[in-house]
Order: sequence, then C-alpha cells, then structure tokens
Amino acid sequence: MKDLDPKIKELLDEGTVIPAHPLALTADRKLDEARQRLLTRYYMASGAGGIAIGVHTTQFQIRDPEIGLYRTVLELAIEEIDMANLTRPFIKVAGVSGNTEQAINEAKLCAKLGYDIVLVSTNGLGDWPEEALLERTRKIAEVIPVFGFYLQPAVGGKVLSFDFWKAFAEIKNVHAIKMAPFNRYQTLEVVRAVCESSRCDEIALYTGNDDNIVNDLLSTYKFSVNNKPVTKDIVGGLLGHWAVWTNKAVELLDKIKKAKKSGSTLPKELLTLNLAVTDSNAAFFDAANNFHGCIAGIHEVLYRQGILKGIWCLDENEGLSKGQKEEIDRVYRDYPELNDDDFIRSNIENWMVD
Repeated sequence: MKDLDPKIKELLDEGTVIPAHPLALTADRKLDEARQRLLTRYYMASGAGGIAIGVHTTQFQIRDPEIGLYRTVLELAIEEIDMANLTRPFIKVAGVSGNTEQAINEAKLCAKLGYDIVLVSTNGLGDWPEEALLERTRKIAEVIPVFGFYLQPAVGGKVLSFDFWKAFAEIKNVHAIKMAPFNRYQTLEVVRAVCESSRCDEIALYTGNDDNIVNDLLSTYKFSVNNKPVTKDIVGGLLGHWAVWTNKAVELLDKIKKAKKSGSTLPKELLTLNLAVTDSNAAFFDAANNFHGCIAGIHEVLYRQGILKGIWCLDENEGLSKGQKEEIDRVYRDYPELNDDDFIRSNIENWMVD
C-alpha cells in the first residue's frame, strides 16, 4: 500500500486550490499535446497547490478503448510537474473510475506513474448498492491513498446516505473527500458523517460545490458527537470552476483563510463575492441547461485567454448551449475583478517555450 507523503498530507490538510484539469484537443478531436502541457504549466504558475487529472473535467471518455488517452494525459502532467522542479509541495491527484477491476488497475497505474492520491468516482455505477461501492473503495485504498468524491447526479453521480459516508470515512487510507452534490442537505450530511467517524481529524474536506464555493470555504460546521462539540471546516477546493481564473482562485482562498484566522467578524463583502462567483459558475457550467455545456464552458474561457485553440470536446454533441456564450460575455463584463486574463497575457509566452 502506498502511503501519503507527509508534506503532501500537510498541504492537503491545510487546504489548497486544486483545479480539475481539462483536456486540450485539436479541431479533429485529437490530443493537442502542446496545449495540454500548457494547461499544466498555467496551473503550477498560478500558485495552485495541485491538479486533478483524469477526472470529469478531463472527460471520462478518455478511458474508451477507441480513444485511449487516459494513460497519456496522466503521463504528460507528471512530466510537466517533474520538469518544473517545484520547491513547494504539489498534490498530484488522478481520477479513477469504472468497476472494481478497472478502478484497481487505474489505481495501480497512478501509483506507478507517481500520483499521490486518487479521486474515486462513482460515475456509471448508479445501480450499485452502497456496500459494493464501499468495498470497491477499500480495495482501491489498499493500492494508493484515496480522495473521496460525492459527484452530483446531473453529471453521472448518485445520492449517497449518511451511513455510507460515515463508513467511507472509516476506511484507513482515505485522506480527503470532495463534496460536489450541489446540494446543501447532502453536503451537510457528509460533514456530519465525517465528524461522527473515528477518523474525523484525519480527513480533509474539500468543496466541489461550484455553486457555493466561497460560502463552503467560509463555513465552520459544528455538531454534538457523544455530547461533545466537534467542529470541521472545508479547507480547500477541487473544482472544475478553478480550471479557469486559477490565479484569482489562489488569491481568493488566501483571503478567506486570513479572514477566518483573524477571529473577527467575517467581512460582508465575502458573502457578496460568493454570489459573484456562483453567477460566473452558472455561465461556465451552463446551469440553465442542467449543466449540458459545463465542459465546453470551461474550454470557452480558456480559449478566450489563449490557452486552448478551441472548445472542442471528445463528444461531438458536447458544446456550448444556446445563450451560454452570451452568459459568459455577461459575467466577464460584470465581474472583471474575478478573471486572471492579465496574468495569463503576461506569462503565456514563457509557458509556451518548449
């Protein structure tokens, strides 16, 4: 069993920005290696504390035999991280998916390539009973450290119970959980389940709720467990939303951490900022159309910034929904302080040097 490096564990527990890494494609829907590498360089230069690749934002179809890009994109990201010679910890997260056999094989590959931890997805397993999902996770955890993932049903996940998450938290090699049900009640259940587990202090909670990022990070949860108060914070984010405007996301998390550490009343402007971030996400993720254009929307922003050459997805039917481009125009206009276009313009030529 692979253990988590203490420095990586420390960063994970402190909380950091982990963007979900997109897939760069050419017009004929083949891998654009140069732009794929550019994305990884952008995230490192932005100050992100890690990346998550092979996840929903990277497109689950990379695993299809006729596409066969899963190993390739994982290898490219590792190469870029190694070549960067970073002097700080950088969390390398890889997504694993599929039935138990597939997920274990992917986990073994991730460990071999040098990934620190795997984000365990339940996409496509909606008909599996909870105990089967738990047993699958236990077997993955025997190979490599695990980052749990509550994926919302709209993009392939399923609703999971309080008892599931309490049992999940008890799995020894689970170190973090990404909560992305896009639902306040379900998010609350996960936090309470972790607090009632024996491993409460060993598990870092990350928001994946792109519709409520700032509020998730501002909140301290408090429960009574065995007649004693237990508190828990959501310390960072592993987010598709943070695949864009990443440098500003790093600034945002730092601002929130400082506000919470100050011990004084939280600035009201942070609540207003939460609404601006959520409004921006609604445009990027195509909330108006049940998230149909969520990946294409992320690509659209990266295309506007010059990082991607186009917004192509592996599925020809995936693209911007009607009116989505105009919504992205609007949030660019309404919230110019949230984008990091100037940062990219100042650095992109250096990142593109081979």
